[in-house]
Amino acid sequence: MTAASPEDDVRVLVVDDHELIRQGLVGAFSREPGMQVVGEADTVGSALKSYAEQRPQVVVTDLQLPDGTGLDIIRAIRKENQQAGLVVVTMHSGDEQIFASMEAGASAFVGKDAPSAEVVKAARHAVVSPRSFLCAGLVGAMMRRASAESTRLSDREHQVLVLLADGLGAGGIAQKLYLSESTAKSHIARIYQKLGANNRAQALVTAMRIGLLSSLPSRDLSD
Repeated sequence: MTAASPEDDVRVLVVDDHELIRQGLVGAFSREPGMQVVGEADTVGSALKSYAEQRPQVVVTDLQLPDGTGLDIIRAIRKENQQAGLVVVTMHSGDEQIFASMEAGASAFVGKDAPSAEVVKAARHAVVSPRSFLCAGLVGAMMRRASAESTRLSDREHQVLVLLADGLGAGGIAQKLYLSESTAKSHIARIYQKLGANNRAQALVTAMRIGLLSSLPSRDLSD
């Protein structure tokens, strides 16, 4: 069997402004069969310049860079090349960063606390499926987002919630907001449903816990 030539290797550009981390990634890819690092960069500008000159198949980038973010790199490359493999490697691996990377067009997202083998795996995935999104924390992030969406109250529902916290019942809320009592009851029922509550006390405690209310009333909370 004929050995693969360097021309067959996956060409990788590594972008990180911390030299120690960048060199660690370069070393990980250099030791990997079938991988060839063709460029290094420490800024958005130098990364885009290197990309234009080297045309790597995969770009592995940090998020925080001196002149912008890795997302600037991803958006610029994705705009012209739908087949480029674009991998984010960052210590900022919260839900916000995961979704921002996915929406920008990244192929994969890896935390810097992950083993280097995970970064290499993400790069290989990016070559094969550049427009899919590989991220170990994606399912959890999506579940948290869905949960937040399901408990989001409309402006009117929030007004009703505040009046519930003030001790008003359906009749008082209806009068205060110039609604029919049946409409006020409908709003209250939807609030209970969204908050997973069976009564006013549970609804107010849950609303306080998730930040929809700044304080609970000192008066009796029974229905």
